[in-house]
Amino acid sequence: MDPATIVGIALAFVAVFTALILEGGHPGSIFLLPPLILVFIGTLGAAMAGGTLKDTIGLVDSFKRVLLSKAAAPDALVEDIVKLAEKARREGLLALEDAMKEVQDPFLKKGLQLAIDGTDSEELAAILEAEVDAKKKADKQSATYFTAMGGYAPTIGIVGTVLGLIHVLENLSQPDKLGHLIAGAFVATLWGVMSANVLWLPMAAKLKRVSEMEVAQMELVIAGIINIQAGANPRLVAQKLRSLLPPGGAKQKEAA
Repeated sequence: MDPATIVGIALAFVAVFTALILEGGHPGSIFLLPPLILVFIGTLGAAMAGGTLKDTIGLVDSFKRVLLSKAAAPDALVEDIVKLAEKARREGLLALEDAMKEVQDPFLKKGLQLAIDGTDSEELAAILEAEVDAKKKADKQSATYFTAMGGYAPTIGIVGTVLGLIHVLENLSQPDKLGHLIAGAFVATLWGVMSANVLWLPMAAKLKRVSEMEVAQMELVIAGIINIQAGANPRLVAQKLRSLLPPGGAKQKEAA
């Protein structure tokens, strides 16, 4: 699990509450049930209205991907593909059928199965690339949903503040209550802006980043399988695949 998202969100909330305390406030003063319900449920409702039921149901899986996504390990994937290339070079493509049992990556396993079944290289590439395109579209929609929530939340918070100020105006005859009521009215705006910039927009950005890493890994697999199917020299396969790695990863591998 990549802890960056959890640590980042926690750090942002710590900064907010530290600032609140240093200014003489109390954390409990912003945990008011009405604004919390309005901002979070209202934001979800607005996003739901702008999407489909399937998008909303998929929100749980999106949360899991954001919080539990594993950092990509392209170097390890390259090593696995090179070992498969060596085996195919020595024993033939059909020998990979037994080696597939040890393959963990489902996309790599699917590609190997297509190659073993004798699928034409162009058709094989087209099938796998179509799956990559479908994944890009699905991930883009998931990120768009969080981005939409980040756009709705501040406005929903302002609606809550307006509702609170209406309540303030209804109690002008009781000056002793006005300070508390006005402060409570602005809590909704606080949660709207804070949830947008600490939760929803960072989650959208993280989904996009996770998708980029996963797509890059899938493209690495496609290149590897095409070379294995063509019977390329394993050393050449390794060089080609490492040239696709990010500069930092390539340098790290060379240093090793």
